[in-house]
Amino acid sequence: MPHATGTLTRRAGRLLRTSLFVQVLIALVLGVLVGRLWPQAGSSLQPLGDGFVRLIKAMIAPLVFCVVVAGITKAGDLKAFGRIGVKALIWFEVATSLALVIGLLAANVFAPGAGMHVDPASLDKGAVEDRTGGGQLPSTAQFVLESLPNSAVGAFAENSLLQVLVLACLVGAALLHLGQQKVPQLLPLIEQAQDVVFTIVGYIMKLAPLAVFGATAHLVGEYGLGAMSTYGKLIAVCYGVALVFLVLLGCALKAVTGLSLWKFVRYTREELLLALGTGSSETVMPRMMQKLRAAGCRDDAVGLVLPTGYSFNLDGASIYLSIGTLFIAQAIGVDLSLGQQITVVLVLMLTSKGMAGVPGSAFLALSATASALGVIPATAVALLLGVDRIMDSMRVATNLLGNCVAVFAVSRWEGALDRVTAKKVMNGEQPVTPAHEAEPAPEQPLEASSGPGTVPATSGEK
Repeated sequence: MPHATGTLTRRAGRLLRTSLFVQVLIALVLGVLVGRLWPQAGSSLQPLGDGFVRLIKAMIAPLVFCVVVAGITKAGDLKAFGRIGVKALIWFEVATSLALVIGLLAANVFAPGAGMHVDPASLDKGAVEDRTGGGQLPSTAQFVLESLPNSAVGAFAENSLLQVLVLACLVGAALLHLGQQKVPQLLPLIEQAQDVVFTIVGYIMKLAPLAVFGATAHLVGEYGLGAMSTYGKLIAVCYGVALVFLVLLGCALKAVTGLSLWKFVRYTREELLLALGTGSSETVMPRMMQKLRAAGCRDDAVGLVLPTGYSFNLDGASIYLSIGTLFIAQAIGVDLSLGQQITVVLVLMLTSKGMAGVPGSAFLALSATASALGVIPATAVALLLGVDRIMDSMRVATNLLGNCVAVFAVSRWEGALDRVTAKKVMNGEQPVTPAHEAEPAPEQPLEASSGPGTVPATSGEK
């Protein structure tokens, strides 16, 4: 008996040392306890989460650049890369439109704001402006213009993913045009830089539990658990709709690729828990890119579809915005007609595309929608201030899984997915060493074939 107890203790200790999932889960529980028992101390721990996010963001731009350039040059076909981009945009538009419509239907059926009888005049007029910093969402023309870099250095300095993507496409196209005879050493150099970035990400990921602890303690300490009772119905509707939407995504993934979304969730459980704990899907973009490549998706598809989805495929945000708009209308006693609800969908289809990276973007989109309808006072948007942070988990998980499903679907559509490898990896038959556990392996060859089942050798893969 003592021997069995000792064995269990050693296994538990090894699991705690080696499993990022267990470490993050424990940090999440500790964060909730600290925020609940010592609110002031919990509120002061936000810098732990913010610092981690800043470190990860510093790696995203160079990683996206390297993956996209290497993907284009290995694929050897710029037209194929263009087809991937077009197909990705089609998928994004269909997915976000579906999310908006499902959200509106659920808000009509369950009416989360009915019976609140809120007087808009009683709300703080400056609360939303304080949250957004007085900013505004870019117009469609401005959004397109700002996706084009006016400085190669500035695109990286400002961490603008769309601008970095444009630069990467130009560099990849130039390498294809010049050929290996004129620039024989540049591609290996880019691949080596990619390995270095993945290794740095592995180092940063060791701080993930600390970041989750700080972010969770701040959330609970700052906002408490009172909003759960005040906005209970709204929270339940949003999370319920997100779950239904993910089920539909899982059905679409199964139909298009034959893969299981649930197995993918198990495969990426560490990344999903980290994204939920920090309230940011950007913190796991490098790891998701690595795991998608290991699961049989070709480099060029991963490098283009996933980063672009962060700006164009905000499924979770679309659900929240559509339900939030009707919640506000119901709370202040405004009955929106069918035509006005169609207007809500059309406006949100445009405004949601310019949300990424804009502070308080959800409130700016809601304000723009209220202004377009003309029957909801802009001050009524302040009703969602108390519950917005709680919705982060729903938005982050839905956005992230939606983008990953898009990568698989577009890869399959373009013939850039090795389904045999994907099924083996997700079933655990082909092990993949996480970046934070692996050591650099310089003895592995940098060159890899460009077939759809090939996974480039990186510090985080075996």
